[in-house]
Amino acid sequence: MIIVMKRNATDAQVDRVVEWIESVGYRAHLSRGTEKTIIGAVGDARGREQIKSVGHLPGVESVVPILKPYKLASREFREQDTVVRVGPLGIGDGTFTVMAGPCAVETEEQLMECAYVAKKAGAHILRGGAFKPRTSPYSFQGLEEAGLKLLKKVRERTGLPVVTEVVNPADVDLVEAYADILQIGARNVQNFALLKRVGQARKPVLLKRGMMTTIEELLMSAEYILSEGNPDVILCERGIRTFETATRNTLDLSAVVVLKQLSHLPVIVDPSHAAGHWKYVAPLARAAVAVGADGIIVEVHPEPEKAVSDGMQSLKPEKFYQLMEDIGILEGAMRQMRANS
Repeated sequence: MIIVMKRNATDAQVDRVVEWIESVGYRAHLSRGTEKTIIGAVGDARGREQIKSVGHLPGVESVVPILKPYKLASREFREQDTVVRVGPLGIGDGTFTVMAGPCAVETEEQLMECAYVAKKAGAHILRGGAFKPRTSPYSFQGLEEAGLKLLKKVRERTGLPVVTEVVNPADVDLVEAYADILQIGARNVQNFALLKRVGQARKPVLLKRGMMTTIEELLMSAEYILSEGNPDVILCERGIRTFETATRNTLDLSAVVVLKQLSHLPVIVDPSHAAGHWKYVAPLARAAVAVGADGIIVEVHPEPEKAVSDGMQSLKPEKFYQLMEDIGILEGAMRQMRANS
């Protein structure tokens, strides 16, 4: 249910509604807009009739059922776009955010070089995997805490915030101590214990779509995080598994459009994992700008041929510099188009 408060509702009236919602076994989630306050009442169907009585409380304008199975992630709950803050950055504020760096943290020298390339090109956030869930148990699994320490060291030197993956609920506190954004990879999109745990974290969460996850299932996974109290979720389209074998996955750009319509959460694109080959990454990244994504997360490596993970899909510095120039041109064209529409 959505409880819409009157425009002149007092803080005391809002607090009273929240208290009443929680007294009948529901969770209350506030969304304060510029004109009105909306309170989401989330719980199971057993209290549906009882919760409707909240409409009698002072300050309540209306009580509206949310028809979507994902409540807090829906546009019904929040009409205006959510902007996820990472320091001075605003992901989803109308600018195009670029997260760039190596698939895996390998050495301090490698990571530092990647960070300097990313910063020189104008990227906003450094990506790098310290924990690497791999298909094969014999593949490189990451440097773990040593990798996190390198990410922190490079952040301190360059000023770039970092995003890195967490794969185990027991490691959330550890990763949160080093990272600015916690990434949930495609393989863990329905690891509900992990989703609940990052929902209790104080850092934003980048949630990647699974290889065979529907849009609704992705939003339900986001709902797990939101329902635990973390409002800062960034959705990521990274390609889905289809019959096509020419690319590693099939990038579903239509998902960006649909997600932006169904949800208020920011949406970015991962062209690297979708393509699987560096030749296709830049065109797909440019398409992400055109389709209205809020950003991209892209793999960059100074020597892809020596990378321990996903070297084939990593851009060399000169290719990344060119891509960033292209993105700047496309951003300007998109702003002009919106101004004229």
